[in-house]
Amino acid sequence: MESRIPLKVLLAAPRSFCAGVTRAIQIVEACLERYGAPVYVRHAIVHNEHVLREMEDKGVIFVEELSEVPDGVPVVFSAHGVPPSVVRSAKERRLPVIDATCPLVARVHQEAVRHHKAGCQVLVIGKKNHPEVLGLLGHLPTEDCQVVGDTAAAQNVRLPLNQPVAYVTQTTLSVEDTKQIVGVLRKRFPNLIEPRKETICYATANRQQAVRAISSKTEAFLVLGSPTSSNSTRLTEVARQAGCERVRLVPEPDELNLNWLDDVNILGLTAGASAPEYLVQRLIERLAKRRTLVIEEVPVTEEKVQFRLPLERFPKIPQIPISRPSIKSQHSQAGFHRSKSIALSQELHLA
Repeated sequence: MESRIPLKVLLAAPRSFCAGVTRAIQIVEACLERYGAPVYVRHAIVHNEHVLREMEDKGVIFVEELSEVPDGVPVVFSAHGVPPSVVRSAKERRLPVIDATCPLVARVHQEAVRHHKAGCQVLVIGKKNHPEVLGLLGHLPTEDCQVVGDTAAAQNVRLPLNQPVAYVTQTTLSVEDTKQIVGVLRKRFPNLIEPRKETICYATANRQQAVRAISSKTEAFLVLGSPTSSNSTRLTEVARQAGCERVRLVPEPDELNLNWLDDVNILGLTAGASAPEYLVQRLIERLAKRRTLVIEEVPVTEEKVQFRLPLERFPKIPQIPISRPSIKSQHSQAGFHRSKSIALSQELHLA
């Protein structure tokens, strides 16, 4: 019998779902249990195709506009948050709303509004077309905020005369890239006002730290996650910056060409905060059929954060006849909207 070549796998920890993603998924599942299918969700609840497909199979329909939601049917706002205009629109239509916005994203909204009320020009460090940033910008007048996407943009910021300036950040950015942007802004504006608390999510920072801790020891690095996931794509960047030249984002572990790893002896492996842990295990099972694995988990911190479900805020829906699509049309419509969402995400580079 031919002996298999050993492969050492350095498994980053923490990895996979963060508390905000877990909470958002549990909120949708609680809606299905309480209200029955279909449950509509404005935008992808999280940016991962596996999670979306599982929810569609249960009767969840993802839409981009509230106009696509029938009267009287519950609608969930995704973990990325929404601008106040969407909340007002839902209220005008009297749609039963359940808000799954991550509490850390909501905290950034509050921080930005606080700075604006204090008379500041608010600089939003993030990706201009990411849904989280779009939701944040909706809380501020256009003339009182600017999006700063990189150091070049930071060099070109122009401020109204004598107006104080503050900044907040998208929660899923690269920690190192953000430090560079803030460094440029602080050099240009010495009185730059910082957030009272760190606005990059703890889970984003932890997963990047975990990747950074092992990347230089690996010959190749795999990040399980969707191309539409900002935190997942940032992890690939961190792995490269930390010293690993061969890095790949893997949306589907079953489709990875394992020949790519034939000459690799030490592999780094992680999953983005919106990617389920079972994807990691599925890939490990595939690798184990081809190589003799030596798996070493490398923890950099322990995460104990949990967010409670706002069950007391779930609306009570009147017992009125509601026209609900058939199961067949639910799945057809769900697939259509998910495809449209994917196309939109790719068009806007919603990594």
